[in-house]
Amino acid sequence: MPRGTNATTPEWWRSAVIYQVYVRSFADGNGDGIGDLAGLQARLDHLSDLGVDGFWLNPCYPSPQADHGYDVADYQDIEPDYGDLAVFDALVAEAHARGLKVLMDLVPNHCSSAHPWFREALAATPGSPERDRFVFRDGRGEHGELPPNNWQSAFGGPAWTRTTDPDGSPGQWYLHFFDVTQPDFNWRHPDIAEMFDDVLRFWFDRGVDGFRIDVAHGLYKHTDLPDWHGEGFNEFAWDQPEVHEVFRRWRRIARSYGPERELTLVGEVWVPTVTALAAYLREDELPQAFFFDLLLQPWDAALFRASVDRAFAEIGATGATITWTLANHDVHRAVTRYGITDPVPYPPSVPAENGLSRPRGEVDIALGTRRARAAVMLLLALPGSHYLYQGEELGLPEVLDLPDAARQDPTWTRSDRQDPGRDGCRVPLPWTADPAGFGFSPPGTAAAPWLPQPQWFAEYARSEQSDDPGSTLALHRDALRVRRDLFSATDRSITWVGTPDRPDVLAFRRGTALCVTVFGEDGFDLPERWGPPMLTSAPMREGTLPGGSTAWLRLPADTEAAPAG
Repeated sequence: MPRGTNATTPEWWRSAVIYQVYVRSFADGNGDGIGDLAGLQARLDHLSDLGVDGFWLNPCYPSPQADHGYDVADYQDIEPDYGDLAVFDALVAEAHARGLKVLMDLVPNHCSSAHPWFREALAATPGSPERDRFVFRDGRGEHGELPPNNWQSAFGGPAWTRTTDPDGSPGQWYLHFFDVTQPDFNWRHPDIAEMFDDVLRFWFDRGVDGFRIDVAHGLYKHTDLPDWHGEGFNEFAWDQPEVHEVFRRWRRIARSYGPERELTLVGEVWVPTVTALAAYLREDELPQAFFFDLLLQPWDAALFRASVDRAFAEIGATGATITWTLANHDVHRAVTRYGITDPVPYPPSVPAENGLSRPRGEVDIALGTRRARAAVMLLLALPGSHYLYQGEELGLPEVLDLPDAARQDPTWTRSDRQDPGRDGCRVPLPWTADPAGFGFSPPGTAAAPWLPQPQWFAEYARSEQSDDPGSTLALHRDALRVRRDLFSATDRSITWVGTPDRPDVLAFRRGTALCVTVFGEDGFDLPERWGPPMLTSAPMREGTLPGGSTAWLRLPADTEAAPAG
């Protein structure tokens, strides 16, 4: 049975491939060991040569960097470590001249404790309008010494911190679902919605083409702030019904710029079911939200197929585009996830879902590399939009052995060093094989990169892969080029093709092309009637697609592929 979306509008974002730039780790332009906008601008050739349609910038607003930009102190300026507004404007102009779209990261659930509004709130009295912009509450217990409820931070530990009054006595508690330096906004206060209206317009007026929305399922909390006695997803803290009106409001703002801009909004929505995710994708709400379900699947044909089916059944039914991704700045790199051979569970104090997005254990890098190459080709064959995380095109594994002293992710400290955090996928990129920074900073730079790079980065450097036709970088370039010719953006459905004797093989037809992925280790003989291979993730021998690899084929005009088994 065909699966697919009902959408027919030609918005650019429906089929775009967007490259995620973690600014701090992409390229250092001024030699201080920290990536910046000038470094990105100098490396735009890499994105143009790769063949992506645009890029998304992780937060580059002024910030104390307690959570490396997701603690925003000013939503209408640029972090000095990264440049200034003039540098930003020049970057956007050059990107647009190359035909690249530019998306920013919006952080509306919380801000930095250094934000002027939070400083005003701390200086104000309980019940004041300044405090009401955030979630302040009196504590429980005889002297208010206990948190207002039992909610836990996503980074570990309580979601509440007690303040100290100007006279030195203990005061109220404030809510922070992440680090203590990231107080949650109270979206029931009108000032919050009005401020973010202004923020969207400020950056849209500067030419950005859309926003990725951090913690889009957060914002509102249950009015009574009751204790949560369930496990996992806190239904009183996330996915409240009022949040949908925020995105209706923002969609109206985006559309007010006219169809010639075609601005987009992409939600980071971590909810328990695809049905709940689809609720954010109504015609008047978000045009896009990341489909994380596939990212969380282990390397298994049946689980991959079930996940893809869920996407088409739930998201496709809304008419929205499906927004696919296999990696980002919060999860382990694909090579490592798919190369785990002997998983090691996290301790009970760490959320169980971390084992899906950041699994631990023995890693077979060669195995993970084969599977990651196959997975990205499977992903790019699916209709919808796609997000590629920086360094995935180089086949980088996760850096699992960072020295404890080097780790900067707040999840490391807030989990009492039980969760190593997300630093391993944020290590600065290797551009050359030179061990002195691997080309991340300008030649002769004295400052070390902000996170240490392992010596094995040399073999993954862009300079070592650029002219190698068998490299992972070359595969990404080829896939993005062939994809545009082989898979029409108007083909918004797939039809599964049966391989009855091989349950470890997934094959689907999209238009006049076929995508075949072998999840097992045994090779698969491609039927001649399926046509010639146009691209493979691993070399073929005598018509046999090796295990752990993907092939794209062009079906002959007079051939009907076998129906689903």
